Amino acid sequence: MANPKEKTPMCLVNELARFNRIQPQYKLLNERGPAHAKIFTVQLTLGEQVWEAEGTSIKKAQHSTAAKALAESVLPRPAPRSPKVDVNSNPGSITPTVELNGLAMKRGEPAIYRPLDPKPIPNYRANYNFRGMINQRYHYPVPKIFYVQLSVGSREFIGEGRTRQAARHNAAMKALQALRNEPIPERPPQTQEGTDASKSEISLVYEIALKRNLSVNFEVLKESGPPHMKSFLTRVTVGEFSAEGEGNSKKLSKKRAALSILQDLKKLPFIPTVEKPKTHYKKRTKTILKTGPDYGQGMNPISRLAQIQQAKKEKEPEYQLLSERGMPRRREFVMQVKVNNEVTTGTGPNKKVAKRNAAEAMLLQLGYKASTMDNKGWNGQKAPFTEPTSNTQKGLLHLSPDVYQEMEASRNSSTTGGPTATMARELLLNGQSPPADGSLPVKGKNLACSVSVQPAQQLDYLAHIQGFQVGFRDVAPRRL
Repeated sequence: MANPKEKTPMCLVNELARFNRIQPQYKLLNERGPAHAKIFTVQLTLGEQVWEAEGTSIKKAQHSTAAKALAESVLPRPAPRSPKVDVNSNPGSITPTVELNGLAMKRGEPAIYRPLDPKPIPNYRANYNFRGMINQRYHYPVPKIFYVQLSVGSREFIGEGRTRQAARHNAAMKALQALRNEPIPERPPQTQEGTDASKSEISLVYEIALKRNLSVNFEVLKESGPPHMKSFLTRVTVGEFSAEGEGNSKKLSKKRAALSILQDLKKLPFIPTVEKPKTHYKKRTKTILKTGPDYGQGMNPISRLAQIQQAKKEKEPEYQLLSERGMPRRREFVMQVKVNNEVTTGTGPNKKVAKRNAAEAMLLQLGYKASTMDNKGWNGQKAPFTEPTSNTQKGLLHLSPDVYQEMEASRNSSTTGGPTATMARELLLNGQSPPADGSLPVKGKNLACSVSVQPAQQLDYLAHIQGFQVGFRDVAPRRL
């Protein structure tokens, strides 16, 4: 069914049969078709009338037969039931107390409930058994009627009911019938102090007391009523003034007490507010780093350039990789740096070195002196020379295949004045180490060192260039 709350045809047939005091009878007449697509035929007998209908299930066939019987039956039908209407009930899901609270807030008149003493039902007779004696085993207390007094502004209403909540609803319904058609009173414009609509009554009381240098004290005087419907009485004292408020919670009673005492505080003479002169503070000038031509010579050029741009309050440098060329073991990177409208480039065997060279070129272009590097490298860190690995012995010169081939070619030739010989002579006489990036200058190119040459081969090569011979002889170790 689309709506489960609606009655099915079988339910309606049962009501019709009950109204006519007959019994409906359903009977399965036929069942045909394959197992996955059965069709059932059901017969309904209602009094002297008989109907038949089919369906894909027994239940559907019964409903179809019942619907057919409802449409064709001539039996008298019961009158439709009218919904129960309670005089004290409120239409919809909103209770009378909730609706009255909303109306009271619009009128600016709080609704206050005060429970009264319950009274027993008059002329109530006890439950007597057939012997004329009071049933002592099943003895129930005499039921009571509860009363509640409701005050809305200057009007009062009395509600009654079997429970206190029913009495509240009854009083609220009476108040709604009396106040629903009355116009809402207009509130006079407030011109005195403490009239901010965004602040609560309690905040306004504290604000006025602070301006007049008065003390504020809230105190709960009384707490009455059952646990589910408490009533609190709170007193507020502001200097020489005092007022009381009542509500079903401490917060509400405190708010109503503050609302009552505000009426007395507004009668006091108005105190003009004196505005304090605004104090003007001088803004501290930020210390600007003076970046002269000698600034940061011992720093990494990348960090040096970034600090200079920050000190000038300008845009930081923008780095971009332009190209990457060369063999996989001998790569060359070209990095570009842009500062405002100035653009420079730098090359190197890796991106880090290329970026550093581009920053150094930008510093020189901007008018700064070249960066200096001590033995420890940039920023006091150890220089990144190539460290020997576990497979490489210490003291080996790491050269590329091209350099090694050139060394072999120069060994077979008789010329000794080429660039390779000059490099070998410098290595032999001065004892210089390879550069930090692990490359050697051969024919104007930086070649990455990847092949290790044995010391004997190096000495043989240098001896061949210098024109002397090298001989090896085993020496017996000395005894200590």
